[in-house]
Amino acid sequence: MSGRCVHELRMIVVAALIIGVGACGGGGGSTSKDGRRGASATKIVIWEQMDPKEVTRFDRHLNAYMAAHPEVRVEHSHFNTEDLRSQFQNAANAGGGPDLVYGPSDQVGPFSVLKIILPLDTLIPASTLANFHPAAFDTLDGHIWAIPDQIGNHLVLVYNKDLVPTAPADFNALIDAARKLTVDDDGDGTPDRYGLAFETNEPFWLIPFLTASGGWVMDATGQPTLGTPAMVDALRFLADLKNKVGIVPKECNYQLMDTLFKEKKTPFIINGPWSWQDYIDSGINLGLAPIPPLEPGGRRPAPMAAAKGYSINANVPAERKAAVLALLEYLTSPEVVADFPDLLILPSRREILDSPKVTGNPLLVASRQAYEAGRRMPVTPQMRAIWDAMRPVQQSVMNGSLRPEAAAAQMQKDAVSKIAAMMN
Repeated sequence: MSGRCVHELRMIVVAALIIGVGACGGGGGSTSKDGRRGASATKIVIWEQMDPKEVTRFDRHLNAYMAAHPEVRVEHSHFNTEDLRSQFQNAANAGGGPDLVYGPSDQVGPFSVLKIILPLDTLIPASTLANFHPAAFDTLDGHIWAIPDQIGNHLVLVYNKDLVPTAPADFNALIDAARKLTVDDDGDGTPDRYGLAFETNEPFWLIPFLTASGGWVMDATGQPTLGTPAMVDALRFLADLKNKVGIVPKECNYQLMDTLFKEKKTPFIINGPWSWQDYIDSGINLGLAPIPPLEPGGRRPAPMAAAKGYSINANVPAERKAAVLALLEYLTSPEVVADFPDLLILPSRREILDSPKVTGNPLLVASRQAYEAGRRMPVTPQMRAIWDAMRPVQQSVMNGSLRPEAAAAQMQKDAVSKIAAMMN
C-alpha cells in the first residue's frame, strides 16, 4: 500500500521457522567498527517495520545513543509488515528473536495472546506513561503491550490546492466539485481526469463510510458486527461513487490513485500519513482535511486510527532487561520523537503534540483533527479474520457481482467462520 504498509492486511502463512533464530536474538559481546566496544558490550537487537525516511532518522538516533553509551551496541533489521509479524512470532515461540520489535499496533494482539511480548505497564512507571497521548496505547487484557513513538495511520481527505483551494464541507459538495473535474480529454468515452480516486478494494478504505453510517466491525467481546444495515449503506455508497456517480475510476486501486494524484489528474484522494511527504516532494500543493460527512449535518466519518511502537520480547534475559528498557525509554523520549513532525507524522508524546512544531503546521493540525475524530483499530486477534472476511466480498460489490444486502450478510457469515477456525 505504502512504505508504511500497515494496510498489508492479508494473512501470510509462513510454514518454516526462520533460519538461525538463535543468532538473531540480542546478547553476547561484539566489537564495533570503531573498536570502542569490546567483548563485554551489551548487544541489543531490534526488528523494525519503518519507511526509508523513518529508518534514516532512526539510525541517527541510534548512533547518538551508542556514542553516549559505548557499553551498548544496537543492531536492527528491517522487515515488511507481514514478514515482521510472522517471523517474530516464529522466532519468539522458538525461544529466540530480537530484544525489541517495532511495528503497527495490530500486531500486539496475537503477540500478547501467544505470551511472546511483555506487559509494559508492569515495567514502566505510570508517571512516564502519563506523558503520552491517552489514545496512543494498545490495551488488551488490562495491560499495555507496546510503547508508541508515533500515532496516526489514519485516512484523511487529501487534495491539491492548485485544483481545489479548500476542502468541501460534505460529500455532496465534494461530488459537485469532482464532477466538474472529471473530464474526457480525448473524447473516447473514458475520463482522463477524475474528480476523486481512492482504493476501493481494501476494507481499510471502507471503514470511514461504515462509521459514517453508524456501524463498526466488532462488538465489545470481539465478535463481528458486519451484517448490519450500516454495512449495507456503506457498501452501497462506495459502489455508487464509482459505478453511478462516475467520479471514481472503475478499476481504482492504490497505485492508480497515487499516480493520478501525483500527475495532477485528480484533485481529491483518500490516503494516510505515509504518503503525504512524497506528494509534497512531487510538487503537489498539498491540503489535508478530515473526511467530510456523507451529507450536510451528518455523522462525520471515523477512520481507523492506530499507533506504531516497541514491544519487548518475552525471551529477553533478566540481566539484559534494564539495558533494553533504557533504550526503549530513549527511543520514545520527547527529544527523539521531536523530529517526527518534520516527516508529517504525529508524535506520541504530549509535549511535542502540543508544541508549535505541530500546532503551527496546518497539515499536522488537520491530521490531528482527523486522528482524534477516528476510532481505534482493534488489536484483538479476531481483527485479522474480519479483514479477510471483508476483502473479497467488498471486491465483489465493487465489480457489480454482489449486491450490498447480500454482501453484508456474507461478510458476517465468513467472519464468524474464520474466527471459529482461528480459535480452534
